[in-house]
Amino acid sequence: MKKKILVRSLICAPIGVVISLIITIIFSLCLGHGEYFPAPHELINWLGGNETTAVIVQMFCSIFVGAVCGASSVVWEIEKWSLLKQTLVHFAVIVIPFFGIGYIMNWMPHYLYGALCYVGGFILVYVIMWSSMYFSIKAKIKKMNKQLQEIQQKTNED
Repeated sequence: MKKKILVRSLICAPIGVVISLIITIIFSLCLGHGEYFPAPHELINWLGGNETTAVIVQMFCSIFVGAVCGASSVVWEIEKWSLLKQTLVHFAVIVIPFFGIGYIMNWMPHYLYGALCYVGGFILVYVIMWSSMYFSIKAKIKKMNKQLQEIQQKTNED
């Protein structure tokens, strides 16, 4: 299990950077009026106006977030846990670093409503994720039960 956590962390750390880069491009396209914003202005200002330092700090935070996301994926393989327990544990493991880093990096507003919207977005994603996994598993179980019934019918006929 520890090896899986380490391997997934190492694989997903650079993915965190790529996702962060894609997000900066999307924000720049939507809000930049042709200008590229590599990091939030508040972060750049907090770091003394140094854009390069802000991008480096954001990159290391993105590496950390990617590693946490990769490591936490092992939760889905604990078969003795229910889907609900897996989802709640995964949510807790993910939301804490995302919230802390999101606050520090100015990825979210620094007021109560902004923080609630940020966490609310996570909750919405997890409700959608849990629902899709639940219905997917339910469909697989229904298919397996149907196959078992067909096998039993064939056995009874013989």
